[in-house]
Amino acid sequence: MLSRLEAARQLYNACVGEALRRVKLIRQCKDFNKARSLKASNPERKVLFKRARERYDFSEYALHSYSTKIRNSWIGNHIDSNTAQKLATRAYKAVEKVLFRKSKTVRFKSKNQMDSVEGKSNKSGIKWKGESVEWGGLQLKALITSHDPVILHGLNSKVKYVRLVRRKLSGKNRFYAQLICEGKPKNKLGHGNVGLDLGPSTIAIVADDQSHLKQFASELEFDAARVRRLQRKMDRSRRANNPDNFNVNGTVKKGKKLWNSSKTYTKTRNSKANLERKLSRHRKSLHGELVNDILRTGDVFKLEKLSYRAFQKLYGKSVGKRAPGMFVSHLKNKAERAGGQVVEIPTYSTKLSQTCQCGRVKKKTLKQRVHSCECGITTQRDLYSAFLAKHIEPGTFVLQVSQLLEDWQSAELRLQAAWRIATETQPATGRIRSSSFGRCPEVERVAAEVLTEVPKSRDAVGVIREPERRYDYPARRLRRERSAERVGQSD
Repeated sequence: MLSRLEAARQLYNACVGEALRRVKLIRQCKDFNKARSLKASNPERKVLFKRARERYDFSEYALHSYSTKIRNSWIGNHIDSNTAQKLATRAYKAVEKVLFRKSKTVRFKSKNQMDSVEGKSNKSGIKWKGESVEWGGLQLKALITSHDPVILHGLNSKVKYVRLVRRKLSGKNRFYAQLICEGKPKNKLGHGNVGLDLGPSTIAIVADDQSHLKQFASELEFDAARVRRLQRKMDRSRRANNPDNFNVNGTVKKGKKLWNSSKTYTKTRNSKANLERKLSRHRKSLHGELVNDILRTGDVFKLEKLSYRAFQKLYGKSVGKRAPGMFVSHLKNKAERAGGQVVEIPTYSTKLSQTCQCGRVKKKTLKQRVHSCECGITTQRDLYSAFLAKHIEPGTFVLQVSQLLEDWQSAELRLQAAWRIATETQPATGRIRSSSFGRCPEVERVAAEVLTEVPKSRDAVGVIREPERRYDYPARRLRRERSAERVGQSD
């Protein structure tokens, strides 16, 4: 199996190199440069681009033909024609992004970096038969230990093609078979519109009959201190084994270098990779669970179109840990496959976080977590934005005010209840509750009523700080008493 992955890696790298060579020729031709100088509305622009691609034979099927030539070697003993064509398609899509300037470059696969291969159909190449995978004389028996209804539903469906995936668990290789099946998924969609509001660490969900305010992937635990210790240990080991690759001031020398890795360095690197793998799998599991919960609430999901790259610049640690952009792509894929729709709302024209249903638009800072308007509406900011998103028309992105006002009579209590539950519930990890939820006024009112029943104490340790009042420090109280005594003596 490892030799076949190595053959797939070399075939993929050859296709990438050939595709990059053809892209370089396309960018140098006259038709391509003339097309770039034309306006996007000019119909001749598309004709010139197409002519430049055809001139240097840059297409998916052209790379399929090139992969056939590569197979006329030892690679053909390990890779069948269907798998080779899928690898060529994979290389073509990666290089095409460079041609369209959606990506700067394409990385070649280094040794032991090709971790997945797939077939085109279940008739030839990589096939699923019975409870095993067959691939050119190689038969791999599947270990199915779970009786989950979702897995059983997939096994009973017709298989379109099979993907083999390698995962490294504690430095050891484990191989998994992913079956891409026909039909509809096990989890069914609900009915109705659902409004979502995503933040770096929180998510608000507003449906027809329920509302939720949650900390995004709250059960996710990441041992950052242990990762930092492993990184420092790797750096010390690398510097000790490669002293000639570093300058006197500790920086890495420029140019091509040969790195020596000790057994200790390899073991530490595997430990760090294992920690990151566990975090990734746990995050993906929590994303899938939350996506399934959302899919059961409706079939049209509306959320703001955000720049998650900007999130990374502002909230790097939180975004790197919880990956909201990956969650949105997961939601899109599952909703579309189940027959649903995900609508992304432009933020510039709608301004959901600043708009009230009465028509007023007031800009808020990020630290203002409560939407409070002069018309009397007071609710949590993210929940209200999700409620407004639920009533946005998908085609025109206009707020349906009449339907919104009608639904507000019943939705107000649900939003307040979701806000109260979010502020009262302790996070699953046992950490401090997210400050982005804000403080629910109802919780503050109940707390104030409880505090009024507690007898006052003059003990400095037992002084209770009531809401909306200054703390009565002992030194301040002593100065006030002395001032009153001086006033009494003067009288």
